[in-house]
Amino acid sequence: MNVKTLLLGSAAALVAVSGARAADAVVVAEPEPMEYVRVCDVYGTGFFYMPGTETCLKISGYVRVDIRGGDAFERISNAGEETYHNRVRSQLRVDARSETELGTLRSYAQINFQYQSDSATFDADGRRLTNYDNNDDLFIEFAYIELGGFRIGKNDSYFSTFTDYSSGVLNDGIVPYGPFSTLQIAYTYTGANGFSAGIALEQGDEDEYDGGITEDYAPYVVGGVSLTQGWGKVGLVAGWDTWQEEVAVKGRLDVNITDTASVFVMGAWDSGGDEFNSIDDQGTNFYAPWGGKWAIWGGTAVKFNEKATFNAEVGYDDFENFSVAANVAYDLVPGFTITPEVVYVDNFDLDDSDAWGVNVRFQRTF
Repeated sequence: MNVKTLLLGSAAALVAVSGARAADAVVVAEPEPMEYVRVCDVYGTGFFYMPGTETCLKISGYVRVDIRGGDAFERISNAGEETYHNRVRSQLRVDARSETELGTLRSYAQINFQYQSDSATFDADGRRLTNYDNNDDLFIEFAYIELGGFRIGKNDSYFSTFTDYSSGVLNDGIVPYGPFSTLQIAYTYTGANGFSAGIALEQGDEDEYDGGITEDYAPYVVGGVSLTQGWGKVGLVAGWDTWQEEVAVKGRLDVNITDTASVFVMGAWDSGGDEFNSIDDQGTNFYAPWGGKWAIWGGTAVKFNEKATFNAEVGYDDFENFSVAANVAYDLVPGFTITPEVVYVDNFDLDDSDAWGVNVRFQRTF
């Protein structure tokens, strides 16, 4: 065997081995093209398309710190000395929407993670109304499904939301204007001309002590109408407490004085306002937490500039409970607002019942 023959044989062997290995090689598939997150501007800012779907999702929330003190808040520490009260809350909101042949399908959840300082609430005579608390809380504030104009789930009462929450002050419920958390089935019609009408069935709050339970599977009923125009808004809402068999009615007028200033006035009446509960002489009608037969509120919002807005509210009811709250919400930087607020409360029927309080809020919204 000469050298030439040996080299040719070796080359043939190498080619054969190489071909065998090539037959066994793993073929790598081409990577799928990357799908970037797409902006969904159909429902406003902050929405994006969930990858691979036509559902738009928005994740938002805030972190809030409230510090307040003064006799108006009637907070006393565990040691028995007057002190400030603080609350820290982190809120997460998840909003998912898509279009269907029956209208917009939406699910919304609002979850609060909350810490409150060690304190208790006392009445004007020094009697403790709530236990001392120093708690870390986790609770669902809202969780509901909407399709078209229908809504079902946990929400604030239609009696409070249909005519809007009272104003931009932090302590807007010192003279309360309606109930809040409840299970709800509602339908709202919204016309192109600014007219709206709606009806809701509600469960109440399932607390007999607070006068808000259902009986014999009979839900509470709320209905309202409103008209929104360039000059402002007018609305009327009525609620029927089927357990107490009482009715409450509330009307509200909002007027836009200028592009940066608005005022509102709101009044309410309760058919059962002469009946008291054992704590604060407020009516037992679920839809009428104010004192007595009637209550009135008024307020204003004035935008000074791009950073500062002034808010004020006055409330008064049939039992002569009176409150004033005023604040300035200042946007230190985009997304971070500092709001100092002063509160004054009194009952004109009681001696030495007037009190002042201060509430400062720091809030980062995203």
